[in-house]
Amino acid sequence: MAVDIDITKQLEDLSALYEITRKLASSQDLSDCLEQAMKLLAEMKEMENGTVTIVNPLTGKLEIEVAHGLTAEGRKRGKYKIGEGITGRVVSTGEPIIVPHIAEEPLFLNRTRARGNISEQKRSFLCVPIKDGRNVIGALSIDRIYEDGLGEQAHVDLQYLTVLSSIIAQTVVRIQKVNKETQELYTENQKLKRELSEKNKINDIVGNSSRMQDVYEMIHRVVDSSATVLLRGESGTGKTLVAKALHYNGKRKDKPFIVVNCSALPETLLESELFGHEKGAFTGASDRKIGRFEQAQGGTLFLDEIGDISNSVQVKLLNVVQERTFQRLGSTEQISCDVRLVAATNRDLEAAVAEKNFREDLYYRLNVFPVYMPPLRERRTDILLIAEFFLEKYARENNKKIVRISTSAIDMMVQYHWPGNVRELQNCIERAVLICDGDTIKGIHLPPSLQISESSKKDNPYSLSVAVENFEKELIIEGLKRNNGNQTRTAKDLDTSLRIINYKIHQYNIDPKNYKL
Repeated sequence: MAVDIDITKQLEDLSALYEITRKLASSQDLSDCLEQAMKLLAEMKEMENGTVTIVNPLTGKLEIEVAHGLTAEGRKRGKYKIGEGITGRVVSTGEPIIVPHIAEEPLFLNRTRARGNISEQKRSFLCVPIKDGRNVIGALSIDRIYEDGLGEQAHVDLQYLTVLSSIIAQTVVRIQKVNKETQELYTENQKLKRELSEKNKINDIVGNSSRMQDVYEMIHRVVDSSATVLLRGESGTGKTLVAKALHYNGKRKDKPFIVVNCSALPETLLESELFGHEKGAFTGASDRKIGRFEQAQGGTLFLDEIGDISNSVQVKLLNVVQERTFQRLGSTEQISCDVRLVAATNRDLEAAVAEKNFREDLYYRLNVFPVYMPPLRERRTDILLIAEFFLEKYARENNKKIVRISTSAIDMMVQYHWPGNVRELQNCIERAVLICDGDTIKGIHLPPSLQISESSKKDNPYSLSVAVENFEKELIIEGLKRNNGNQTRTAKDLDTSLRIINYKIHQYNIDPKNYKL
């Protein structure tokens, strides 16, 4: 009879081990599968408070991964140093431990407080190491009440938990490996996205703002198309650069890129410039002239300031856009052209159409794929990037060793409204480089318009207190830059106390994180 009971118990143990192994093997979520395993231990083996504690590789501390029946608050409290308490000692030595009565064991910390008043309980505690090869990566522990004392059953249970711990170790390593590979794939994916974003950036166009990312996206969508592109935006926003990008990044890059500034030529000359003329077509036409449409054959024709062309030129341009054919002045011959047309304007074409100053049919022919270039005041995060680009360019051209822009100068540039957009910023930096004799562009090197803008924001720009505040703020920011945002080193660098630096940082609303490399 005793043999039958023994065999039955062994079968029950094997059944429980099978179910636990199945749960551990079928899940990709470590906490979930361990939680289910601890639940099965409680239900099938009467092993309560099953807990898996894993070494956190970042902190080096033991942290509870799962604990059956334990609250989230209890799990947070369940942190141990290696060597601390029973669990810490098991991880430190790599040897299992049985505590016959946890109420009588001084090393039992009960930090999770899951067992209530342990002094009133006759509860045993079994803890075994979880090993990956020779490395101890955690511990498995359970509570068990032995009515007749520990006896042989406690050692059988310890062996059972040791077998289970090896299965848990395999599960932990497997899932951690999968998680690591998943994280590496995610990191690689993010890296590829960043690289793709860098590839999507167009040469000579500087800007990482969300508004410019939209522009890059639009460019890449239409770059290999033959569709007519209409570039909209204020003067100086970089429409010419986008037109060049559309040509030199597309399939027509080996063909001509021809630019016509429509506002720079009178009506008669513009028509001749676009379509060409025959000898004797008008007074002074001593030779045949090849027009820009013919010159751009197979390539791109960029019509800048398209909103300024006269009505008669609009009519002829409409025919070219529709039929892709035209006639030279003084000729009846129809010439076919294969030209990618890019137009640009800073005018409100919709208003011009409403006022009958621009043909509606031509407007719709040109407005196939509009791209809006945002003004610089709507992409302020790009101001410093663009300024540094031009600083490097003009410092190199003028053989000057100017390496940076001061914080005060940056503040002035960011606060300015830039009516002339990128072109105005370019001229501003070129002027500053020519004036600057040191290695840093400062506020005094910027044009008076920017300095007026800065001073107008203060009630009394000439007050001593305002000047001192600005000087202090710039000193602190420069110190944070030198010390990678570290406030303690900045305080030492500026020969003051950390308390004062912290106070000033709060007073001037400075975020040290912005100056970490």
